[in-house]
Amino acid sequence: MREALKEAQKAFDMGEVPVGAVLVLHGEIIARACNKVEVDKDATSHAEALCIKMASAILQNWRLLNTTLYTTLEPCSMCAGALLLSRVSRVVWGAPDLRHGAAGSWVDILTKQHPIHNVDILGGVLAEESAFLLKKFFRERRSENGKDV
Repeated sequence: MREALKEAQKAFDMGEVPVGAVLVLHGEIIARACNKVEVDKDATSHAEALCIKMASAILQNWRLLNTTLYTTLEPCSMCAGALLLSRVSRVVWGAPDLRHGAAGSWVDILTKQHPIHNVDILGGVLAEESAFLLKKFFRERRSENGKDV
């Protein structure tokens, strides 16, 4: 999770919502990414989705069995769907996302029984560190333009 936090810091430094993710296979990081929605001008360029894309290219397989994704923020419904479809085995997330979280905070996609694939979930890991960076980002953005980002 510390490596995911480093990715989140990169996103923060680029003016992106500070979310970072790493994908691990057999104890080794095979992909790492941070949010790049603004940089890519693409609403789907979330850290989790970028990690899935990168790992699939590296492994030459869309099935990411036996992998663990570490992400600093509870995955949204789009990323949760991608995690299920790509067969990621485990997801460890930091801060809860009350607006968009899909592991129970807003909707419950990842923790429900799925007919094809189930994901082990562990939430709240280094939650304070993850939340601190997010709060700092949004506090700065609101003071800059007076509205929600």
